[in-house]
Amino acid sequence: MDAILSLMQQSLPTFLISVFIFSLLVGSFLNVVIYRLPIMMERAWKAEYQSYFHSDDLNEATTVPPFNLVKPDSTCPHCQHKIRAWENIPLISYLFLGGKCANCKASISIRYPLVELFTALVATFSAWHFGATSQGVWAIFIVFVLIALLFIDLDKMLLPDQLTLPLVWLGLLLSTQSVFVSPVDAIIGAAVGYMSLWCVYWAFKLLTGKEGMGYGDFKLLAALGAFTGWQGLPIIILLSSVVGACVGIVLMISQRKGQSVAIPFGPYLAVAGYLTLLYKTPITNMYLAWVFGS
Repeated sequence: MDAILSLMQQSLPTFLISVFIFSLLVGSFLNVVIYRLPIMMERAWKAEYQSYFHSDDLNEATTVPPFNLVKPDSTCPHCQHKIRAWENIPLISYLFLGGKCANCKASISIRYPLVELFTALVATFSAWHFGATSQGVWAIFIVFVLIALLFIDLDKMLLPDQLTLPLVWLGLLLSTQSVFVSPVDAIIGAAVGYMSLWCVYWAFKLLTGKEGMGYGDFKLLAALGAFTGWQGLPIIILLSSVVGACVGIVLMISQRKGQSVAIPFGPYLAVAGYLTLLYKTPITNMYLAWVFGS
């Protein structure tokens, strides 16, 4: 790894181009994760329910087709045409096919290439910001996970443990090498990040009898606290809360649903956490200068 980074440090354009192309490919895979992971979780929940309450029904052997991140192969949702390799090249295939299925000519959602492009752009920007360093490499990986969490939460209002918990442990492990923050800052950041939203959750529930957020939000903030340290938590909470409140007000007015409209908080945490990872010190200095007028 060090040898590769040393080579990339000699040519920043080569490093950025490599990251862009690689991230396009990862973005294509993230589309699969975003769509399939919630379905996999739902099927696992149903299977667990069946095993507890309908165990007698499971005695008969049943063959269930595999459904995971690899199988079944991607197909057109309209005609079930199996997507061939040349039809699945990130961005290029979409443009070449004119945004339509090669078989039935049904429209392909523009979201797929946009996710690929968004992933590539954010990852490349992270690579440019940190350079060809260990920080840059891990920041790119964090971007991949955050983008998957962002879109899954937007679609399903769900932050899967399969993504949030490994992110927590990764942040703590990287702190042992002080990649982003020290071990003490990471441990305190993870603990305070989780407990802060946990306390808000229970205070809101005791006062209103309703659940204001999910446990996935606690775990995501714990992960972000592990990467940015406890010092980054106030910035993350402030940025995500302000943006979330503004979006919530707009939705309540536009949809005329009053206070009943449900808003996923994960996307705001993800964006705020990413910005804090990159700009924690400048944002903190700017805020202190604004508060104390110096």
